[in-house]
Amino acid sequence: MSQTPPSDGVSGTSYLRGQIVRELEAAIGAEYVSTDAADLQAQAADWSWYSKYLAYKNLEQPAADFMVRPGSTSEVEKVVRIASDYRIPVTTRGGGSGTQGGTFAPYGGIALDLSRLTEIVDIDEESLIVTAQAGIDGPTIEKALNDKGLTLAHYPGSYHLGATIGGFIAARGSGVVSTKYGKAEDQVIAVEVVVPPGRTITTLPVPSHAAGPDLLQTFVGSEGTLGVITQASLRVDPLPEARGFLSFSFPDIFAGIEAGRQIMTHRLRPAVIRLYDEADSQKLKDWVGTPFTGTLMVIMCDGTQELVDYETRAITALVEGVGGTSLGPDVGHTWWEGKYEPYAKGKLPQPPLMYGTFDQVARFADLPAIYSAKKKIIEEEFAQYGARYTAHLSHWYPWGAMLYDRFYVDEPPADPAEAMALHDRLWDAGILTGLENGAVLNDHHGVGIKLGRFMRTQYGDGFDLMRQVKETWDPDGIMNPGKLGFGPPRNSKW
Repeated sequence: MSQTPPSDGVSGTSYLRGQIVRELEAAIGAEYVSTDAADLQAQAADWSWYSKYLAYKNLEQPAADFMVRPGSTSEVEKVVRIASDYRIPVTTRGGGSGTQGGTFAPYGGIALDLSRLTEIVDIDEESLIVTAQAGIDGPTIEKALNDKGLTLAHYPGSYHLGATIGGFIAARGSGVVSTKYGKAEDQVIAVEVVVPPGRTITTLPVPSHAAGPDLLQTFVGSEGTLGVITQASLRVDPLPEARGFLSFSFPDIFAGIEAGRQIMTHRLRPAVIRLYDEADSQKLKDWVGTPFTGTLMVIMCDGTQELVDYETRAITALVEGVGGTSLGPDVGHTWWEGKYEPYAKGKLPQPPLMYGTFDQVARFADLPAIYSAKKKIIEEEFAQYGARYTAHLSHWYPWGAMLYDRFYVDEPPADPAEAMALHDRLWDAGILTGLENGAVLNDHHGVGIKLGRFMRTQYGDGFDLMRQVKETWDPDGIMNPGKLGFGPPRNSKW
C-alpha cells in the first residue's frame, strides 16, 4: 500500500479517497462509514464559542473527510492502522460536549466517533471498580451503578449534554462533587488505548505502584493526541447515606476564599463548595432561584449521618469564624436541586453573545491576586466593548481551588474575522494575566485547539519534552493534530 498520496491532481485525489473509503468500509462495515457533509460537520461541532459562532453565521466548521463509528477496540485498531498506512489524521470524538475545539479537524482526515462503544464490561463490587467502554455517557453508567447502591460520583456540567467516560479521562474532566471524590484523573484505575500504528496498550490494573513511570497518567489528559481510549476502569463509591447542606454570605469574595481555605486546610472534605462573586450570585438567582446575597457560598457534605453531622458543625464554626453569615440549609438544597439549570436549554450562553470560560487553577496564596487582576483587565482593557466578568470557585483542593471565570461581550463585531480576533484577544488577556499571577492554564475543560498556543508559555522547556513523547509515540503526528499545541501532522496533505 502506498505511503503517500498520488500527486496527479484531482483525479488522483478522488481515487485515493475512494480507496480509503473502501478500506474503512471493509474494516468496520459500510453502514458505519460516511463522507456526507452533514455528518462531517456534526462530528466537528462541540460546545465551544467558536463552534457555536460558526454555526450561527452558517459557516463551515473545520471538518474531517471521513467519519467512522467503530464498534469495538479491534475495529478501532483497524481504523488507526489504515490511518497510519496513509498518514491520515484521526480526530476522536466522544460526546462532543467539550468547549475547546477538540473535535475540530483542521487538517481533515478521519473523525472517529466512539458512540457505539457503550458496554459496561464489569462492575467489581468487591474492589469498587467499574470497567466500561469509553463511549458510554455519564447518566447511563450512573444508573447501572445506582441500581447496585454505587455511584461514579462524576457529575460535570456536561452530564446531560452527552459527555462520555472516555472524554472525562482524555480531558481531565471534573464534576460538581470533585472536592471530595476527585477529578477524572483521581477516579481512573486503568485504561485501554489504541495507539499508532494500530496496537492496543492496557495500563496496569491498579494506579498506585512503583513499577517505573506511569503510563496511565500520560494518557490521562492527552486529548486523543497519543491514542484512542477505548475502555476504562474507574473507582466507584457507595451511594451516600445522607446529605447535609449549608450556605453563607460574605462581605466580598476574598473573605469567601479564606473560608474555603480554612475548610480545606483543616482537612474537612465536603463534597461541594461553591463560592460565587456578586455577578455570578445574581446569575445564580435568575437561573436557579437562590436568593441574591452578594457573595454566596453553598456547601454539601455527604456520607454517613454521623459524618455529615460532624462536618456541617465543624464547617459552620470555621466559616462563621472568618466572617461568614449562615443562610441555613435551604439555599444549599435549592442549589443542589437546580445544579444543572445553568446548562439547560436556553440558559447556556449562545451567539451572537460572545463569551469564554477560563477555569484556571491555583494555590490559595495566589487566588485573590488572580481574581483581581483578571477582573481588572477584562473590564478595563475591553471597556469599549462593554466586556463583563463573572466568577465562582467550584473545585477545591488541599492546596488551592479552581477559578471558573467568564467574560461576556453582548454586542461583538458583526464581521466574523473581527469577532474571532476580539475573542482571541480576550482569551490572551485573561489566560496570560492568570499565568503571570500564579495560575495554571486549565483545571478541567482541557486544552484542545483553543488553548494550544499557551502550552509553551505554561511549561517552558518542559513542553519540548512533551513534544518528544508525542513524536515518539505518534511519529507521523496523525493523532488529533493541532491540539495541545503539538502542531500539524507530518504529512498535512495526505
